[in-house]
Amino acid sequence: MQAFQAIADQNPGADGHASRNSGEPGYKASADYVANLMRQAGYDVTIQTYKFFYFAYSGLPAFHEVSPTSHDYTVVSEWNPGQSTGTTSADLQPAGGIVIPPTPSPSSTSGCAAGDFSGFVQGRVALIQRGGCSFGVKVLNAQAAGASGVIIFNEGNPGRTGVLAGSLVDAAGNRIVPTIPVAFTSFATGSDLLNQYNQAVQAGTALPVMSLDIKAVVNPNADDYNVIADSKGGDPNHVVVVDAHLDAIYGAGMLDNASGSATILDIAQMMRKVDPRNKLRFIWFGGEELGELGSRFYINNLSPTDLSKIGYDLDADVTATPNYVVGVLDPAAVDFFTRTVSTAFPPQVYQPSTVARDQGIQYFSSIGLNHELFSPVGTDAFNFNVAGIPASGVLTGQDCCKNQGDVDLFGGSLGNFEGNVPSFDGGCVDNPFRWCDNLSNNDPKVLTFMSKGFANMVIHMAFDTTVLSSGGKSASTRALPMRANPGQRGAVAR
Repeated sequence: MQAFQAIADQNPGADGHASRNSGEPGYKASADYVANLMRQAGYDVTIQTYKFFYFAYSGLPAFHEVSPTSHDYTVVSEWNPGQSTGTTSADLQPAGGIVIPPTPSPSSTSGCAAGDFSGFVQGRVALIQRGGCSFGVKVLNAQAAGASGVIIFNEGNPGRTGVLAGSLVDAAGNRIVPTIPVAFTSFATGSDLLNQYNQAVQAGTALPVMSLDIKAVVNPNADDYNVIADSKGGDPNHVVVVDAHLDAIYGAGMLDNASGSATILDIAQMMRKVDPRNKLRFIWFGGEELGELGSRFYINNLSPTDLSKIGYDLDADVTATPNYVVGVLDPAAVDFFTRTVSTAFPPQVYQPSTVARDQGIQYFSSIGLNHELFSPVGTDAFNFNVAGIPASGVLTGQDCCKNQGDVDLFGGSLGNFEGNVPSFDGGCVDNPFRWCDNLSNNDPKVLTFMSKGFANMVIHMAFDTTVLSSGGKSASTRALPMRANPGQRGAVAR
């Protein structure tokens, strides 16, 4: 863990802060570090390269109201930048279709049609309400009308009032990176700006002047890497994949997911002289935070024969959260973020997945710890399930919000799982401008018992003769779909 932090510190990203993000020097240094240690431990190591769309802010984005009042909007708490580039300082003008007061359920289609920009004065900043179509469609229409920037505010219905963090895709779901700056903000901010505009028009005074500045590095063809290390021994027709994602989402990424990466690295080193019954394949995936890119590429580029030899996957995704939960992956469980069941898998995938799941539960119970079951959605394990491969794993939680049920099971406090505890500010991991997911954002005690629990699952599956006993296992050969516009966990459309 100290080595991963040092790598991040020594390799700042485009914004000048410590980084292990995919596409940046700190990620490549992390991959080389892991590969070298695994070679020293006697594993057969390959580094798999693939291409991806790289976007990174190269400075702190800025959003200001210049006049008639002066206000600097604070990033994250008051607004979020869309993945766009550009600078403007210009008068504000609302698009058509804004519905205020908002209706009880979503009804606005502001900015969804070219007609919503009828009479729009070129060079102005467009104010657009959420709703009706993808954010990218709104921005493309504004850009076609000559807007120099866009402000998209939340619609104002129940559950749609706070600060947005949206992705930008066109009508076909394809990622776009507009060359005009895009800001997402709350309903309160948007309605206030609209009121200012209307008052200025009625009074015949100067319109509100808005300033936006978003600088970024964009590379549609960047390199990313998976580190793959096979055990010398074990049946090559019965492979157990043990994985963690190596990339960060913003900055050093020490909890998410240097912790999981260190967990499987430590297990692999301790097992260097073990001769398992089933071949062990330790994989550190890239691009997980951008839409599980590394695991999708890996699975999609296996031949049907090689895919059929993989009998199980075990995933370690966040293993050291200070305000933790003991999460065990179960394909039929609730999603960690939404706490709702979103996916169902056939019995040949689900039933074997419970084998390692139950081994994890038994271990944690044996040391007096409760557990919760969570879906693999959002982890690399999910891609293995989709490909027809049983999977389980562990997680300890990140970001906001730990609920009362979690506190009842594991103690701690309501609010963030990590970072500023107790708080509901969203924590360190998924906030791009806090740079606080550092070594101090991990609890060594949690890392220890979660790593031991995960190691117990790995050992059992390394010698499993029930799940990995059939040489004729079939697996899905259909390609896993790629996300059109990965990189943000906020609202994607409408």
